[in-house]
Amino acid sequence: MKPTPSTFPRPDGSSREPDPDTAGAAPLLSVRDLVKTFPGRRTLGRPAAPVRAVDGVDLDLAAGETLGLVGESGCGKSTTGRMLVRLLEPTSGTVEFGGRDITRLSQRRMRPVRRDLQIVFQDPHASLNPRQTVARIIAEPLLVQGTPAPAARARAAELLDLVGLRAEHLDRHPHQFSGGQAQRVGIARALATAPRLIVADEPVSALDVSVQAQVVNLMERLRRELGLALLFIAHDLSVVRRVCDRVAVMYLGRVVEIGDKHEVYDRPAHPYTRALLSAVPLPDPAAERRRERILLLGDPPSPASPPSGCGFHPRCPKAQAVCRTERPPLDAVGAAGRRAACHFPETG
Repeated sequence: MKPTPSTFPRPDGSSREPDPDTAGAAPLLSVRDLVKTFPGRRTLGRPAAPVRAVDGVDLDLAAGETLGLVGESGCGKSTTGRMLVRLLEPTSGTVEFGGRDITRLSQRRMRPVRRDLQIVFQDPHASLNPRQTVARIIAEPLLVQGTPAPAARARAAELLDLVGLRAEHLDRHPHQFSGGQAQRVGIARALATAPRLIVADEPVSALDVSVQAQVVNLMERLRRELGLALLFIAHDLSVVRRVCDRVAVMYLGRVVEIGDKHEVYDRPAHPYTRALLSAVPLPDPAAERRRERILLLGDPPSPASPPSGCGFHPRCPKAQAVCRTERPPLDAVGAAGRRAACHFPETG
C-alpha cells in the first residue's frame, strides 16, 4: 500500500489523520477584513498614492473543503493567498487558523503553525532552489521542523512516489525536470509536513495545456485521499468549477460574490461574475453561438486610485446613482451561504 503523508509521524511524534466530517463546526480558516496596502512608486521626486491591493477580504474555509478564488489579473488573489500563509504581512485585518489568530504571531511562534499551512506557487521552476537537489527541496520543511536528515530523505522518496515521480529523481536538480514534473516536486514539498490546508496559487497557469489536466487531477486526488482543505487561486473558471466546492470572485481587492459553485456558475448574482462566466468557452458549439456575451467597458480601475462607491460601477451595465456613492456590503442573497456585494443583485 502506498504511504500517505496524512499518516506520517511528525517531528513531535504525532501524526495527522485526514480531518473528519466537520459539518456545522467552526471553519478551519477564517479571514476578516483583510487589507494589504503597498507604498506607491515615487515619480519625479513626488510621493505617489498608496496601492490598496487587498481591500477588506472576508473568507471562511472548512476542513476538507476546496474554495476557488477567481478574478482578473491584478485583483489581489495572489496577494491574499500569500498573506494567509504569512509570506506577506497584512496591513490590517485578521487571519484565524484552527481557531487561533495567526496574524501577529512572531516567526518563532509561527513555525509550528506552518506545518499545517503550506503553499504551492505558480511558477514551479522559480519556486525551487536551482542549487538544491530534489531530496533537499522536499526535505527542507521537515528539517526545519526537527526531523532527522535520514528520515526526511526517506519521506521525500515516499512523497515523490505519491505525486507520480520516482525515488531515482531524488538527486536531480530542478532544471532537469519539465514544468509539470517540477510542479509535482513543489506539491510534494507542500505535502511534506502533512498540512491541513494548502494554498495553491495558480498552480497550473505556467504549464502547457497538455500538462495542466494531469496536475489538476493529481491535486484533486490528493485532496480527496488526504482530507486536505485547499484554497485554489486561478483565473481559469473551467478548472475552478471542476475542482472546487465553493467559489469566491474578487474584483479590485474585494470579494464581490461567494457561494456554492453550482449557485455561482448557474445563477450568478453579481454583474461581474456574469461577465466572467460569459467568456468561458462552452463545449457545445451550438450553445456557444446562442449564448449572450457580456462585454465590459474599459480596463479595471487602478487600486492606487479606486472609484468611489462600488468599485465595479464604471464598467457595470446595471450601475445607478447609488452605485457611484455607496459601497455595497457583501450580503446574503438567494441560497444559504451565498453572498454578493451588489446593490442590485440577480436573485433568479
